[in-house]
Amino acid sequence: MEKACNFLLLATIFYLFICTPARFDATDALLPGQVLSGNHTLLSKNGAFQLGFNCLSPPCSEFTFGIWYVNSSTCKALLVWDIREDDEKYVTLDPWASSFSLSYGYLQLKSQFSPNYSNTIWSSATGMEFISTCAVALLLDNGNLVIADQLNSSLLFWQSFHNMGDTLLPGGRLGVNNPYMSTARTMSFACVNESYLHRNPKQPKGFTIWHSFNCLVPHTVQYSGTFPSWMDFLEDENSLFLSNNSDLYLRLHSDGTLTAAKLQGCGTLLWYAPISWQKVSYYVRDKSRSDKSHFKLVLTKTAIGVLMLLVLTGLSLFLIRRKWMERPLICKNALIVFSEAHIKKATKSFSEKLGEGGFGCVFKGALPGFSLVAVKKLKCIAQAEKQFRAEVQTLGIIRHVNLVRLFGFCVQGRARFLVYEYIEKGSLNSHLFSKCSTKLTWDLRYHIALGIARGLSYLHEECRECIIHCDMKPDNVLLDSEFCPKIADFGMAKLLCRDFSRALTTMRGTIGYLAPEWISGLPITHKADVYSYGMMLLEIISGRRNSEKIKEGKYTYFPIFAATKINEGDAISLLDPRLEGQVDIEQMNRACRIACWCIQDAEDHRPMMGQVVHMLEGAMEVEIPPIPRSLQNYIGMEDFSYSVDADSSL
Repeated sequence: MEKACNFLLLATIFYLFICTPARFDATDALLPGQVLSGNHTLLSKNGAFQLGFNCLSPPCSEFTFGIWYVNSSTCKALLVWDIREDDEKYVTLDPWASSFSLSYGYLQLKSQFSPNYSNTIWSSATGMEFISTCAVALLLDNGNLVIADQLNSSLLFWQSFHNMGDTLLPGGRLGVNNPYMSTARTMSFACVNESYLHRNPKQPKGFTIWHSFNCLVPHTVQYSGTFPSWMDFLEDENSLFLSNNSDLYLRLHSDGTLTAAKLQGCGTLLWYAPISWQKVSYYVRDKSRSDKSHFKLVLTKTAIGVLMLLVLTGLSLFLIRRKWMERPLICKNALIVFSEAHIKKATKSFSEKLGEGGFGCVFKGALPGFSLVAVKKLKCIAQAEKQFRAEVQTLGIIRHVNLVRLFGFCVQGRARFLVYEYIEKGSLNSHLFSKCSTKLTWDLRYHIALGIARGLSYLHEECRECIIHCDMKPDNVLLDSEFCPKIADFGMAKLLCRDFSRALTTMRGTIGYLAPEWISGLPITHKADVYSYGMMLLEIISGRRNSEKIKEGKYTYFPIFAATKINEGDAISLLDPRLEGQVDIEQMNRACRIACWCIQDAEDHRPMMGQVVHMLEGAMEVEIPPIPRSLQNYIGMEDFSYSVDADSSL
C-alpha cells in the first residue's frame, strides 16, 4: 500500500510540471522533434561549420553525414566529424531516405535502408546515462556539436569533441588515457588497422601515437613526438588542447601518420609526423616449440581468459547496477528526481551541515553539472510533507534572479529531500545581526532591498498564479557571492488563483512580521507579504530586530518608534550606527517612508510590490505616511515561529 501511495505521489508531481522550451536560433539549433534530412542543415552562428549531408568528392553520387567546415569560398567543404559504422571509413547514405533528429535527449541517425529493425544507424546514447527531455542540440562556432539543457545552455550532456573521429579541431582536447582520435573501430571477429593519439605528459606539447597492424598476430608499435613550437597548443593538468584562435586542424590517418593543415587553405599541408616507429610489444610463434607444449599454453591462456572475462562481466554488472540505482531521472519541467543513494553520495553521507530549521536540516553537496548544491533533508512529520509539496509546487514552476532555484527533489519511502542551488554568503539575517559578519554598506543594503522587492513583485504580479510567500523575514533571504538577494524557503507559500482576491488560511509565519488582518483571523492577500517586507526593510535600515524594545522616555516597541521618527522627518536617527553616517540621505528617507507605508494597518493603504520597486528606483514619489496605530498591540509579544497543520490546501 505504501509503495502504491509513493508511486501515485511521484506520478502526481511529474504531471504538475511541463517543460517550457527556450528560444534558440533556428539555424544552429535542433530542437526535440525537428529533423535534418535532404538538404536541410544546421549552420554555426559564425557560418564556419555546417551539420548535414554532403559529398566528399564530385560527382555527388554518395553522401556522408557529418560536420563540415564551409568557411572558405574557394575550397570544397571539409569533413571534420562523421559517423562511423563498424570498420567502415565513412558511412554513405541517401539524404532523402535518411534523417537526423533529437529525441528524448539523444541524437539519432536513421535510414530506411538500415538492416536494423529500428532503422537506427547511430545514436549518441550509450545506455548508461539519462538526459533531460528538455535538451537542445547546438552547433557551436568551433565546430563542436553539443546536447545542452534548454534552461541552462552551459550544462552539456554530450559533445562531439569528446567523441572524435580522425580530426582534431581548435578547442578539441587530447587526454592521457582517453583516445579522442581513432581512424577505425575494431569488430569482434574482423582484423582492421587502428591508430590512437594520446597526450604525452612527460614532454611539453608531447604526443604519442599507438598503432596496431593486425589483430590475429599482436604487433603494436608506438611513436612519440612533440608538436612544433609554432602550433598554438595550450596545456593544463589533464589535457593538451589546440587554441580556439588557431586556423589549422590535425588528422590521424589509418597508417598512423599525423598531419596538420590549414582550415581555410583547402587542406594545405603544414606539418606531418614521420613514421619512425619504436616497437613496444611484439609476439611471434617459436617454431621450435612442440605442438604439445603449444597446445597446453593455448589451453592455459584460454582458461585464464575465460576466468578474467567472467570476473570482468560480474564487475561490470555490479557497476552498471550501482550506477542505475544512483542515476537521476528528469521531470518534464527539467526538475530532477534523485534517488536517495544519489543524494547520500552528493552530500558525502550528510557530512557538512549548513543549517537547521523547524522542518529539517540543510547540507552542502556536489553534483555533476551543478557544482555545489544545498540539500534540505526534511523531517518525517506531517508539516514537513506539506512544506515539501509547497516548495515543489512553487519553485518548480518559476524562475527569477531574485528567487533561489530548485534543481530537483527525492521521494523515496518516507525520505524527502529538496536540492537547491548553493548560495555562498548565507542568509541576510546573519549579516544584519551577527557581530562577526562583515559590515553591509548602505549601497549594498539598498541593492538588497530592491532585489527582494523585485522577487516579491514577480511572485505577486507576474506568475500565472499569485504566490504569497507567507514567511518573509531576513532568515529566508540568501545572498550570493555578489550580494544579490534570493528569496528562499517556500514551505509556507500559498498559491492564489487570479479569480480569487484573497484566501482564508490558518496563521503561519513569524510573529513580528505578521500582518494585523492575519492575526485577527481574516482572509489574507499578497498584501500580507507587503507588510512583512516593510518590517524587514526597517531591519535592513536600522540593523536591529523589529522585536526589540528601545528606551524612549519609556520602553517602546521599535517599529512604533521608527514610524514616529519617519512621521516627524527624523528618519536619519533610525540608521544603523555601524554605517557611521555613510548614507545617501535621499535614498534613506525614501526607504524609511516606503517601509512605513508597507506596514499600514489597512491592507488597501499598503502599496503593491511593483509600486515598491518603482518607488525604490525613484520613478514614483513617496509621501510621508501616517503612523500605523495597531503596532501598539505587539508590545510584550515574543519573537517566535510556528506553523499549523490544519491548513491542507497546499
